[in-house]
Amino acid sequence: MSRSESPEAGTTAGVVRGRREAGLDVFRGIPYAQPPVGEARFAAPRPAEPWEGVRETTAFGPPPPQEPFAPDVPAVAPWSLPTGDDWLTVNVWTPEADPAARRPVMVWIYGGAYKLGAADDPAYDGGRLAKDGNLVVVTLNYRVGIEGFLHIEGAPANRGLLDQVAALEWVRDNITAFGGDPGQVTVFGESAGAGSVAALLAMPRARGLFHRAIAQSVPGTYFSDALARDIGEAVAGELGLRPTVTDLAGVDPRKLPEAGAALGRRMRGFLPRWGTVALTATPYSPVVDGDVLSVVPWTALAEGSARDVELIVGHNRDEFRLFLMMGGLLGKVDDQLASAALAAFGPAADAEQAYRAAFPDAPAERLFELVQSDWLFRMPSLRLADAQTVGGGRAHLYELTWSAPVHGGALGACHALDVPLVFGPQGGGLGSMLIGPEPTPETEQLSAYVRSAWTAFASGGDPGWPAYDPENRLTRLLDTEPTVTAYPEEASRRMWQRHVFEALPLIAG
Repeated sequence: MSRSESPEAGTTAGVVRGRREAGLDVFRGIPYAQPPVGEARFAAPRPAEPWEGVRETTAFGPPPPQEPFAPDVPAVAPWSLPTGDDWLTVNVWTPEADPAARRPVMVWIYGGAYKLGAADDPAYDGGRLAKDGNLVVVTLNYRVGIEGFLHIEGAPANRGLLDQVAALEWVRDNITAFGGDPGQVTVFGESAGAGSVAALLAMPRARGLFHRAIAQSVPGTYFSDALARDIGEAVAGELGLRPTVTDLAGVDPRKLPEAGAALGRRMRGFLPRWGTVALTATPYSPVVDGDVLSVVPWTALAEGSARDVELIVGHNRDEFRLFLMMGGLLGKVDDQLASAALAAFGPAADAEQAYRAAFPDAPAERLFELVQSDWLFRMPSLRLADAQTVGGGRAHLYELTWSAPVHGGALGACHALDVPLVFGPQGGGLGSMLIGPEPTPETEQLSAYVRSAWTAFASGGDPGWPAYDPENRLTRLLDTEPTVTAYPEEASRRMWQRHVFEALPLIAG
């Protein structure tokens, strides 16, 4: 029997109509919450308003307001739709919108330094994952930057995380109509998306909404309430306003990101008050506010908050090299810059001496990159696996060691390279930047392996390599020939083993 080219599915808010594409039923731009504008500005997400008749869902919803990716780069990518207020939408790829199918579900949370990102990036097309894994893939938009993460008086903290919870609640209540099983949901994300996944693992209000999790390159940055308040005052101060709902709600949502971008250009001026945060690219992170997020994820997991959730967590070998390229620093880091980075980001007062002893042949640029890779992504990801096992849960650890084929291999296994491997290399967006316009057979082979591991985990909890334990630390190396070995970054692990990842403080004085 031929399937409809215009599949329909019933949701709690009304019927939606999608489109049959390449053997899948695809629905784009389904509201999971009301537009967070007007009276709903800076509020927790509210259920979507019901509609009459059939709603066409064949186009992505507009991206949330956000600041530019970099100076002189548009605030939204060219494929995005910069108009409209329906920022809070989901997109679904399914082999068939059949309530009897009950397929596993994967829900993607994008990264972007908690200040940018949108589900319509071509790199996040869920078609290949859904088809190869015979499962349902959901992607979503959530508020970023000021709208989603700035501390604002009179507004709940972590609105971006609350959006993600609302989207997962939508999945719980509606995914059966799209052929998915609400009892078999895997949440997965990269960079700020992985930091969000880690936060969700720690949040009581997210409990039971997903059953497996994949965290790709978890950032170690979570803010204390005091630090978040101080940053809020600085961002609002760029506009001559207070960080209150009353003051900020009067500013056009598409104009407000300019305040964050302005602050970003002078963040170093807040040293030492904000500590290492002043040296990063973003003034936003989840806030340990005592309500939405009570403790940092490492503490929560070690106390057993996610012992019933199976976990894949890992990082890329050369995480920070992407940021070297983006900052124009490749080939330009001298010993003075390396020493400053080692002092600022290292785990102890003697970090420079320790890194130089552990990596005696490393040039200045490698040391500069290593300590920031460790501080921001590698050690937080490793320690999440440790915390999960301490808390009685199961984790599988990986490291991507395959080098990006662009720029003559100069990027190595850099940050975000895992994204086009997980979704499959496809034209445009992040994938093309790191993979190139035409993927090689080797790229396609590794991507097929990664997709099969991720979808096997989502379907049955086994990605195809042994679980992690703090003694043997078995790790899957993702490369042309995937292998299992003891955790390969042992020198870094030893230097960081006494470091405690806590909410970043406001430094007095």
